[in-house]
Amino acid sequence: MSGEIQTPDPSIAPPAPAGAPEAPRNLWRDLKDAVRGTSMDYTQGSIGRAILLLAVPMMLEMAMESAFAVVDIFFVSSLGASAVATVGLTESVLTLVYAVAIGLSMGTTALVARRVGEKNPKEAADSAVQAIIAAFAASIPFSIAGIFFAKDILHLMGADTWALTQGYRFTAWMLAGNLVIMLIFVINAVFRGAGDAAMAMRVLWLANAINLVLDPALIFGWGPFPKLGIQGAAVATSIGRGVGVAVQLFVLFRGAQHIRVLPSQMRLHWEVMRRLIHTSLGGIVQFIIATSSWIGLVRIVSVFGSQALAGYTIAVRIFIFTLMPSWGMSGAAATMVGQNLGARQPERAERAVWITGFANMTFMAIVSVVYIFCNELLIRIFTSDPEVVAAGAQCLRVVAYGYIAYAWGMVMPQSFNGAGDTMTPTKINFFCFWLLEIPLAYLLALKFGFKQNGVYWSIVVAETLAGVIGIALFRTGKWKLKTV
Repeated sequence: MSGEIQTPDPSIAPPAPAGAPEAPRNLWRDLKDAVRGTSMDYTQGSIGRAILLLAVPMMLEMAMESAFAVVDIFFVSSLGASAVATVGLTESVLTLVYAVAIGLSMGTTALVARRVGEKNPKEAADSAVQAIIAAFAASIPFSIAGIFFAKDILHLMGADTWALTQGYRFTAWMLAGNLVIMLIFVINAVFRGAGDAAMAMRVLWLANAINLVLDPALIFGWGPFPKLGIQGAAVATSIGRGVGVAVQLFVLFRGAQHIRVLPSQMRLHWEVMRRLIHTSLGGIVQFIIATSSWIGLVRIVSVFGSQALAGYTIAVRIFIFTLMPSWGMSGAAATMVGQNLGARQPERAERAVWITGFANMTFMAIVSVVYIFCNELLIRIFTSDPEVVAAGAQCLRVVAYGYIAYAWGMVMPQSFNGAGDTMTPTKINFFCFWLLEIPLAYLLALKFGFKQNGVYWSIVVAETLAGVIGIALFRTGKWKLKTV
């Protein structure tokens, strides 16, 4: 690709000489290229192959990100329902951290992808540096909250006595060390926007491998490691992500497939920062709206006891594990939109979105069938408590009914975000989650007597409507005119 800064990679074959016939492609070869990385120009050639090369590593990357939560719950569940509930309450608060991190990531992907599409690697790298600076600044308030107010936060969320006397250490660690969450999201967004999704995937593989080893070792005190209980899960996760961030920075400065940051670019660039913040603010608000609605749902479920909350927490972790691959496919759409708008090919960008949407819908339909018929089996992987199993299984079964609509509810907003139009998904989220989902959950659960089932059905209604509205607004084509 013209204008790219690359380093030799023995795993990638050199380009064929000019005029030589293109080597025949097949699915297996494309999958191998997707996992090991490729220097393909995503503004040219087969759209289907481009989506595959982007989506496969993004799906694996997102699956690895969700694995952090699943691994923690798997080992923490042996400490009892209160420990699981503490993780659930902490994760619900951390959704605000994720909202900022993902919002910054959306702005980062949009800017980097657009500059790469324009064949402007220097400005792409400038955008990467500003994103890292912004992540550092955004992490400070959350760290302060974790160090000084962990108990107060859990009390506000309705935690039980065990959480306030012992489990709060998990909350303190996760919030105090939120910088590694911010950076791992933002720097991977740089790689994805540049088209180097395979590198982002490898970083999460490494971070998860470390977490998988350290989690039980620090929770239960295996070998030379101290027995830290629930606190050990937070320490293990922070170390795993921290090592991942160190690798990201090394690769970014050494030079990845499509982007490299030079030491001379390590400075505050006000104009690029202004564009990044302007583009990211809509994304941050967008995800604060969506994720804060989950905090509201958790608060309503907590009214019905620790078993109900533990079942809901486990079910949500399972949801995340399957939703993250869908987020990976949606991320492929965002990169395709950003790069092809930068290359002034809006029709190619639009076609890529529709192809990705139908692929995601097929995947989610298969997952929904599994949830509807195998819900108890899945919950029993994490706990044998019959009340927790019943609560979690019911959550899986009900929410699965809306999974086909969720597929479009992820692809469409990410497509807007890839174009730099972060305000349209923000408005959709405000209407569907704040004006509809939370009031509906409150009425169904607490006023009409459906209890936690009322919360589950409110999720189905809100997410389905968000998908339908997203499709309708995407078809207008106004996103094609957005500049970043």
